[in-house]
Amino acid sequence: MIRGRVKGQIWSSKHVDKLPKGGYLEVEVESGENIIAYDPLGCAVGEAVLLTQGSVAAGYFTEFKAPIDSLIIGSIDEKE
Repeated sequence: MIRGRVKGQIWSSKHVDKLPKGGYLEVEVESGENIIAYDPLGCAVGEAVLLTQGSVAAGYFTEFKAPIDSLIIGSIDEKE
């Protein structure tokens, strides 16, 4: 798993129709790199998240093989 923070939303007017409800987010990971991740959870900008990548991310989609390389799998609760 990879820890990151949501930096912003990515808007796409054309995409694979079979994807479940969700969206694309730009996530900054601990190394400072920005990754585009599919978000089925509805995370917000500034939120700390957990990501998975590769075949594990694509394996989330059981009805068809989705072209997804990064998937948000959790929202990290932070103390204020």
